Amino acid sequence: MTDADQVREEAVEAALGKLDLDTKTRLLAGRDMWSLPAVPEIGLGSLVMSDGPIGVRGVRWSADDPSIALPSPTALAAAWDPELARRAGRLLAQEARRKGVHVLLAPTVNLHRSPLGGRHFECYSEDPYLTGAVGAGYVNGVQDGGVGTTVKHFVGNDAETERFTMDSVIAPRPLRELYLAPFEAIVANAHPWGIMTAYNRVNGVSMTENQYLVNDVLRAQWGFDGFNVSDWMAARSTTGDIEGGMDVAMPGPQTVYGPALAAAVRAGEVAESTVDAAVRNVLRLAARVGLLEGAPAEVAEPPAPIDGQALARELAARGFVLVRNEAGALPLDLSAGHSVALIGAAARDARILGGGSATVFPERVVSPLDGLTAALGALPGVDLTFTLGADPSDEPVPADKGFALRAVCRDASGAVIGEGALPSGQVQWIGDDLPEGATYETMASIEVTGRFVPRESGEHAFGTRGLGAFTLAVDGETRWDGVQQMGDEADPFEAFFGAPNERARMVLTEGEPVEVSLTYQVPDMSALPLKAIMFSLLHLGPQRDADELIAEAASAARAADTAVVVVATTDRVESEGFDRGDLGLPGRQDDLVRAVAAANPNTVVVVNAGSPVELPWREEVAAVLLTWFPGQEGGAALADVLLGDAEPGGRLPTTWPAVLADAPVTEVVPTEGRLEYEEGLLIGYRAYEARGVRPAYPFGHGLGYTDWTYESLEAGADSVRVRLANTGSRPGREVVQIYLAPLSDTEERPNSWLAAFAGVEAGPGQSVEVEIPLPARAFEIWDEPTNGWRRIGGSYEVRASHSHAETRLTATLDL
Repeated sequence: MTDADQVREEAVEAALGKLDLDTKTRLLAGRDMWSLPAVPEIGLGSLVMSDGPIGVRGVRWSADDPSIALPSPTALAAAWDPELARRAGRLLAQEARRKGVHVLLAPTVNLHRSPLGGRHFECYSEDPYLTGAVGAGYVNGVQDGGVGTTVKHFVGNDAETERFTMDSVIAPRPLRELYLAPFEAIVANAHPWGIMTAYNRVNGVSMTENQYLVNDVLRAQWGFDGFNVSDWMAARSTTGDIEGGMDVAMPGPQTVYGPALAAAVRAGEVAESTVDAAVRNVLRLAARVGLLEGAPAEVAEPPAPIDGQALARELAARGFVLVRNEAGALPLDLSAGHSVALIGAAARDARILGGGSATVFPERVVSPLDGLTAALGALPGVDLTFTLGADPSDEPVPADKGFALRAVCRDASGAVIGEGALPSGQVQWIGDDLPEGATYETMASIEVTGRFVPRESGEHAFGTRGLGAFTLAVDGETRWDGVQQMGDEADPFEAFFGAPNERARMVLTEGEPVEVSLTYQVPDMSALPLKAIMFSLLHLGPQRDADELIAEAASAARAADTAVVVVATTDRVESEGFDRGDLGLPGRQDDLVRAVAAANPNTVVVVNAGSPVELPWREEVAAVLLTWFPGQEGGAALADVLLGDAEPGGRLPTTWPAVLADAPVTEVVPTEGRLEYEEGLLIGYRAYEARGVRPAYPFGHGLGYTDWTYESLEAGADSVRVRLANTGSRPGREVVQIYLAPLSDTEERPNSWLAAFAGVEAGPGQSVEVEIPLPARAFEIWDEPTNGWRRIGGSYEVRASHSHAETRLTATLDL
């Protein structure tokens, strides 16, 4: 413990000693959606939390306070660079400070157990070691800036179906070696100031009440000294949660803590010392972020300012994974007279981030069309055309392009009590995030109103999403008046953001404005623990025949030297609150790619998805580039990579199956509330290898714009030394991956596993040598009889690899 730590602890104890029971228990319950109460008498400020992980939204779900939008966590993990993750974390700390946020609700370090996990874009990898390394870099970066993190969701929240109640049934070894491992590594290597416990149960016990995993493992065994906060609305039991080690119940003010916890103490059901332990953890967090008088903040001077747009662009390119590049299709030929046909709805209207809690509102978005137009427009004699091709969705989406909208709040008499601008047709107000003057108690209706200037002539569809009573009017006429009831959805995110409902169609003319209005009747929310209003005005432009659009795209491709097709998932495929039913690209996008590839053999496909999708045409095209959800600067980064100004630096953080049936785990739906992790240790690449199944693209795979020759490998018990040379014509970066494979094994273990990795850079013709530490845990297994880690001796093959499937050098190591 440092001198500053000692001063903080003394300040915490002094502050704790001044609190009565009611104030203590009030401090453990959210004041509102995002903050804890201040206690001025002890010099304690109000601690503010905000969603991440790709940006800092702040306390308002609104574009009025824009945020930097970085690439998705799968993209960050694809860079295989903990120091890059640390730089991202420092930028997010800068954003948090700008917005008055003290704790970022990130990172998400659950594993890609199955490719069907609907929220995997928000997680890093299928591998626990890679996840822990990248997550530790992220946490260190955020906390470098004096802002706390909450590593989530502890633990076993690896699917979304029935996530509030499901029981993740995990045997001790996979629980320790896979699912707990990233959390343990981050606690050891980054000392996070917070952990968020998950909604689900593990082996029959709710995570908010899980004394074994929280008190015994997380705190006693690992030494975690931060605060433990519930996932939002996860807390269900006053005595069970406080005894189970959950410090803070969010959101507030109506929670299982506060007055209910004080009453439990007075009734003798909970010891006040247990409450004190939780309050001590909250006060320690407040001291670390500079909210407790008399306690020096962990960071007195934040790091130097960071250019958010520049870093977002760099991160995107570093995470792009080039999985196929035949005959040097990339980088593009930029000689005079070269023509490029850009194709795909996602090239014009890019999907830059996943849905749900990961949503932020950037000040600007650079689409692929924007990025390539800017880059190629500066080059003489290079021609760029754009064709829509096949739209990934034929469903209405929140009103956006061409709409200028406001939200008008009225009381029961019809008087306006508050209003504000809307960036789209989506209204999402949670807690106190309301227009000035409006309250849940006084609002009787909300009208989304404004003008729409069509971009295209034809039949336009309008609709609604959300629950309740609506009146839709377009061009001064009521088009629909009715009530939307709750369906079969079990998750509120799915209920509010799931299926859209088309309500009206009408023919409009390009450039001729019409008035639009959607009025929502606000229900009585007095009995709800969390007050929120979520609904959307939806729109869908004229839908042309898909075959005609595909034929136009093929014609454009035929006339160009290179065709670049951008395909994408939608928020109905990947988002929070539900899992995926398949891995197919939505709509007619596969047909589009096949038609374009048949018309032009020099076709490059850009895949805008947060996690694996099937690519049945992958052998028919010249190049395939995975861009994940690339953040606000994705289009600029794409131009950098396609034109060769930047190298696609990514390697796959998760295996991409050829078809869903090849995936080792395809069950994400609980049976009678239980999700059995029957596969044990064999998930991801470990399972593919054990079953002898060849995926479309293996874990760790990625092609740069140069070539590498591995020259030598020396292996020791604590580290390996690898020498390699850049034998290509361009400078580049290689990720040296070290796998261990037991040569004679009496233990039940995977055939091989990732033990370590390191990135190296070199210019053309240069050699570079890197020493990579081997963590002791790489040689250990969780021993159930002794309930501890056991080192396994014997002979190991040490593999220095370009990917899990491409070993370059081997050495034998005897322990």
